[in-house]
Amino acid sequence: MLKQILICTDLDRTLLPNGRQPESPGARDYFARLVAYPQVNLAYVSGRHRELVEDAIRDYRLPLPDWVIGDVGTTIYQVGSGEWRHWPEWEQDIAADWRGLAANDLRPLFTDLSSLRLQEEAKQNRYKLSYYLPLQIDIGALQREMTRRLNALNVAASLIYSVDEAASTGLLDVLPARATKLHAVEFLMQHQGFDYGNTVFAGDSGNDLPVLASAVPSVLVANAANEVVGQAKILAMEQGTLTAFYLAQGGFLGMNGNYSAGILEGVAHYFPYMRHWMGEDYEK
Repeated sequence: MLKQILICTDLDRTLLPNGRQPESPGARDYFARLVAYPQVNLAYVSGRHRELVEDAIRDYRLPLPDWVIGDVGTTIYQVGSGEWRHWPEWEQDIAADWRGLAANDLRPLFTDLSSLRLQEEAKQNRYKLSYYLPLQIDIGALQREMTRRLNALNVAASLIYSVDEAASTGLLDVLPARATKLHAVEFLMQHQGFDYGNTVFAGDSGNDLPVLASAVPSVLVANAANEVVGQAKILAMEQGTLTAFYLAQGGFLGMNGNYSAGILEGVAHYFPYMRHWMGEDYEK
């Protein structure tokens, strides 16, 4: 009997072909064919909130996942037959980092930092404080100053920076320290009986780096920015996890390695027997 596999994938510019690079024709069809197998469990791991995840599923005709880790790791939903069940256990797990405070309580800490612009209310939640900022900002200096202020309150937080290429703007999320995509993926693994031997994660951007550089087998899709590729390699080397990191190169199934083609290439790298589930015309 084949063991269950957990595929966790970021959405924007990973599974969704909404970056600047081209998508290989038929790549999402191959992906849908793979996850249709009963042994494959699927989790979407995204910075998007629930409504935007639902938009993506509809607009890009994506397979319905088994779980959604949303809001940059601050929410987890179990999804089945269109019904979304919120996991309060996850919020209880991360709440201690903020010592009873919520995102609204932290906003006054940063009102004098003119480079920060609050994102829309729909993109905020109890444990996610999100900002836009210019690409030209000294992000290192800004994060250090914000961290200093949070430390003064004895608040344990992560500052997750990424870039929205389509909008040419920076994104900065203030989260409980444990509310990273990595901890959320590991929480899901633990509670659903998966381990490092039967899980794979796919991503493309800065907020995926904690997972990409971890012991979770991961794939960085070929359309990722060069600086993300460089950071991922350095972090994986520092953490001794290079054997759990794969950079999609293209060529698998005649595709370019971008977006879902890169996810499939990474899955095939870690689980070679699954190659024959991806395309009926695949030849070894």
